[in-house]
Amino acid sequence: MFPQKVGLVLSGGGSSGIAHIGVIKALEENNIPIDYITGTSIGSLIGAYYAAGYSPAEMEQLVKSEFFLQVTQGEMPAKYNYHFKKNGETASWIRLKLSFNTNLINNLPTNVINSVPIDFYLMEAFSGANALAKNNFDSLLVPFRCIASDVENKKTIVFKDGDLSSSVRASMSYPFYLRPIELDGKLLFDGGLYNNFPTDVMYDEFYPDFIIGSSVAERTAHPDDDNLYLQLRHLLMKQTNFDPICENGILIEPWSNVNTFSFDEIDRLIDSGYVSTLRMLPQIKQHVERTINAEELERNRKRFKAASVPDDIIFNQVEISGVKKQAQNFIRKSIIHKNRPFSLSQLKKQYFRLTSDDKIKSVYPIAEKDLPSGYYKLKLLAKREKSFYLDIGGNVSNRPISEAFLAAQYNYLGNIGFTAYANGYYGKLHSSGHGKLRFDFPGKVPFYIEPTVTYSRWDYYRSSALFYDFLKPAYLLQEDIFGELNIGFPLGNMSTAIISGGVAEWGTKYYQTDNFTKLDTADASYFGFAFGQFSYELNTLNRKQYATDGTRLCFKAKYVSGSESYYPGTTSIDSLKSINYPHHQWLTLKLTFDSYIRTIKRFKIGVFAEGVYSTQTFFTNYTSSILSAPAFNPTLESQTLFIPAYRAHQYVAGGLKTVTTPLKNFDIRLEGYLFQPINTITSTPKQTAQYSLPLLYRNFIGTFALVYNTPVGPLSVGVNYYDKNENSFSFFFHFGYIIFNKKSID
Repeated sequence: MFPQKVGLVLSGGGSSGIAHIGVIKALEENNIPIDYITGTSIGSLIGAYYAAGYSPAEMEQLVKSEFFLQVTQGEMPAKYNYHFKKNGETASWIRLKLSFNTNLINNLPTNVINSVPIDFYLMEAFSGANALAKNNFDSLLVPFRCIASDVENKKTIVFKDGDLSSSVRASMSYPFYLRPIELDGKLLFDGGLYNNFPTDVMYDEFYPDFIIGSSVAERTAHPDDDNLYLQLRHLLMKQTNFDPICENGILIEPWSNVNTFSFDEIDRLIDSGYVSTLRMLPQIKQHVERTINAEELERNRKRFKAASVPDDIIFNQVEISGVKKQAQNFIRKSIIHKNRPFSLSQLKKQYFRLTSDDKIKSVYPIAEKDLPSGYYKLKLLAKREKSFYLDIGGNVSNRPISEAFLAAQYNYLGNIGFTAYANGYYGKLHSSGHGKLRFDFPGKVPFYIEPTVTYSRWDYYRSSALFYDFLKPAYLLQEDIFGELNIGFPLGNMSTAIISGGVAEWGTKYYQTDNFTKLDTADASYFGFAFGQFSYELNTLNRKQYATDGTRLCFKAKYVSGSESYYPGTTSIDSLKSINYPHHQWLTLKLTFDSYIRTIKRFKIGVFAEGVYSTQTFFTNYTSSILSAPAFNPTLESQTLFIPAYRAHQYVAGGLKTVTTPLKNFDIRLEGYLFQPINTITSTPKQTAQYSLPLLYRNFIGTFALVYNTPVGPLSVGVNYYDKNENSFSFFFHFGYIIFNKKSID
């Protein structure tokens, strides 16, 4: 007589499927056998975990990890972000990726989240078990089946062999959320489209004596003409029968009232699956007489996992498809060096570095074991990103600092990577244009060469009022044009070193007094110079503005050598028509540290510190000396103001930030900073510059802000405070990013 066999069926249902872990936990604790598993979507992931030898406790630990939460949202874990491949921060809200060889519809994005972290995570989690089972899902610790949908032929695909990670990935490819994958020439989507509760697959493939079903699937409501989401669900999905297909079956329905893609209720979901199963145990035990020996199960599990650990995965071959030969060479040089074997952990760093390149759309990995040698072949299905990018953004503010931003980029991927980029800002305060070419060279020590040119024009206004008397000349007008050559290389994953050199001309028109009329002529200063610079930056901040997590450390050493020219205006006390000076030359060292510390839940403390040392000398007059001096601008609004009190040749500064997050994406920020110049630059009666006594003056900046981080940019409202100022308090509102092209003198 054959022993009684029990099959477990796990439905799809997005993040609600975490409840399946609680179901399995309750069954194991009560010695209920699980002889076969079938699953769809999230059910295929939980089922594959169990089939590959993960215990309920290990599964619970996995789904609660920060890494799991990040990859399921398409976020790259901070330690794998490749700072070297990042372009400079801009005021972009949205990036459109375009191909002019196709129509507009083909340029629309097909998925919400980045699939790269999930793709690698699944390969890492299941390749060892798959190799041990020799691609046969019946040879896993628990025989397993999962389901995907072939939308072209409108049918269900049942996976019972092949690559386990790819099968699970196909089963989870929820339309418009996660990019579908292609297997055996078929584009495959989430299995829940056509069969969200595969009891029929369980019955047909394994013919068990008893079926336990765990369903967390959302029962689709009747669509109406105003609900596009429900209309699409009914168009895409077939109705699913949620009853076990045989007479000897039972259905468990844990609480699952959570958003499809939200993983905020993990503990509650696992507990719900556990408790719901315990309630059904009396009925289950009426039908399932056979029990399992917990110690024997654990021994078998440990034995299986010990033989399938990812540490044993060593690659000695790389096979690349999907792109032209030149692009294959670029990818190969980015992954492997001198054809030496490499481990899975070594691949992980190189893989995430490669996929951070904005010229590559995706690189799907498969680990395939060569049984005779014991080595693995790495198969990469690569896709080039569209050639053209268009960035749109800017800032909308109650102050006259609003601006529009537009950028265009062209990418080419061959033996080397090539990028041509140009952007433009236009606003009352700031207008500028920036262009660059970047040549990326892959290899063991990758590097790039980047020539750039930048033009900027700045109009500063003292008042923070909304409306201005436009007949009055600008208080300060500044123009800046420079070209430079950058050579950059990575120092680890999160930091980049750049060696730069260039030439610039910096010109400013200004008044040295408040008493001027529209008939007056402004003073003018010009500074033409050459510069050399070394900079180092480590950056793991989670946002380019209003960050709440991570660290930024930046060091810069800059040498400047150039000549100044000064042309007095009608309000100047200087009677000469022009004054020409020989060279100014100086060295500036600047160190900036910005980091956030997690304390209690929903509360963080930020620490900011900055120090500057410069051998810079005074320019012709006080205003031109202040304009060329390093500035301390720790808050967003301070970057848009010309405040002499926060400029000095040498200074130390620091601050604290408290960030409370009562609701998701909503922050309450309170920040305070102290600026201590070593010698404050002051004005003499003759409008020239002089130093005060050491450490005589210091200044404080504070800001309070309410910030909502929308998908395209922050929406914020708050108050800034500048001590020892005529109008110490300023109210601000803005939507978007207060980010500008850099200045040559900075």
